[in-house]
Amino acid sequence: MLRLCWCVLVSLAIAWNAGFGDEVAPSSESSPAQRGLWYLLQKQYLARDIHEQDFADIWKVWPKELRQQAELATPADRRAMAFLRYGFVEMPGRSAPMGFVPGADGSWAMNCLACHGGQIEGQPMPGLPNSNFAMQTWAQDMVAYRVQIQHQPRSRFAASLAVPLSRSNGTTNAQIFSVVFTTLRDSDLNMRQAESRHVPKMLHHDLDAPPFWNVKKKRMMYIDGYVEKSHRVIMQFVLLPSNKAETIRGWENDFRDVLAFIESVPSPVYKGRINRPLAERGRIVFEANCSSCHGTYGVNGRYPEKTVPIDEIETDRRRLDGMPLAHREFFKQGWMGEEGEVSVVDHPIGYVAPPLDGIWASAPYLHNGSVPTLWHLLHPNERPRIWKRTSQGFDHQRIGLEVTEMESIPAEVDSADERRAFFDASLPGKSAAGHDFPEALSEDERLMVLEYLKSL
Repeated sequence: MLRLCWCVLVSLAIAWNAGFGDEVAPSSESSPAQRGLWYLLQKQYLARDIHEQDFADIWKVWPKELRQQAELATPADRRAMAFLRYGFVEMPGRSAPMGFVPGADGSWAMNCLACHGGQIEGQPMPGLPNSNFAMQTWAQDMVAYRVQIQHQPRSRFAASLAVPLSRSNGTTNAQIFSVVFTTLRDSDLNMRQAESRHVPKMLHHDLDAPPFWNVKKKRMMYIDGYVEKSHRVIMQFVLLPSNKAETIRGWENDFRDVLAFIESVPSPVYKGRINRPLAERGRIVFEANCSSCHGTYGVNGRYPEKTVPIDEIETDRRRLDGMPLAHREFFKQGWMGEEGEVSVVDHPIGYVAPPLDGIWASAPYLHNGSVPTLWHLLHPNERPRIWKRTSQGFDHQRIGLEVTEMESIPAEVDSADERRAFFDASLPGKSAAGHDFPEALSEDERLMVLEYLKSL
């Protein structure tokens, strides 16, 4: 099993040693990064409409066969089944999964670590994308639970029936959530009257959450680089109608610290075997062919933060086409954009080539999560049309998710929640095409580059 270097970051080590259960508020001696981690683990910013008991009983609305298995299982085994079904990550010492903040009353509130808190071979890792998170399945089961078991009106989870949360596990339609949230508010975050809300045409697109450790290298945020990095910008995801404008503005200092934590997360070190002579030859090939976009690494490394035009990179363009101009303009002059201080790109032309620190850990690849391993990224013609990952497996040969490849989803898979466990690259927005630049390399050169990427 991989050994991840948590000791690099003091705040992470403190939280880990406390089993993520330390409820003591940070002191005046705490660093901004330590405070930011505490806020993510202990403070609820979203609605508390999930309870620990809900999670214990959610199996009662599962499909018949799975429900029958759960009924005969122990509570501990049911919990493990629920973690597997929803792609949740266990947090030592806590009842709630990573990405859910438990309250004293047993309530849970989701936060950004639900998508940005993953695991590698069973090792939890805050800041790593959660490539298992079944957000749509979780939301739909919660709707059914409220109606069928508690006989209550449908909760906010019912929004998933109108705005899709995800069409495949491990990706989310997150940026469109923000489009909806910002449509509801004016530039000072006050809720608009219904007649003044103008919902733009939305082009839904699932994305793979980027790793936290690359944020510190960037000036602009998101794959198309449309808005300058700012603590206020990341607050767009707490703009749910249940939060009042003055409450959100009052959280500003919290999110200064949250951004400080995000920028302090170290990239993980690969502890598997690396052929160092081969990796060094791979560095030479990489710097000759890839560094103009992705930068160089080591003591004197540099990152150019280069936007590659869509006609050049030729990856799926649905993300580029899917962000309405009105949404970008929301960040220009109002509170969220720091009264015009935050730079906004009105018409992005392509995608920003990301830094590759810790790239071995951050599978799947491309902005939509369509490519399961680095080997597939380096072999564009071998990328699978359909693939399904194991729950915790890691492919040390191809470097990335352990997957089964297939030409079609098996005929016996007929439910929507089962189909979301398969990544279907033929669906709109999910194409694995593009980024064909490795075709210029020989097979030996690709193997050298793959070895080098393990070392970053």
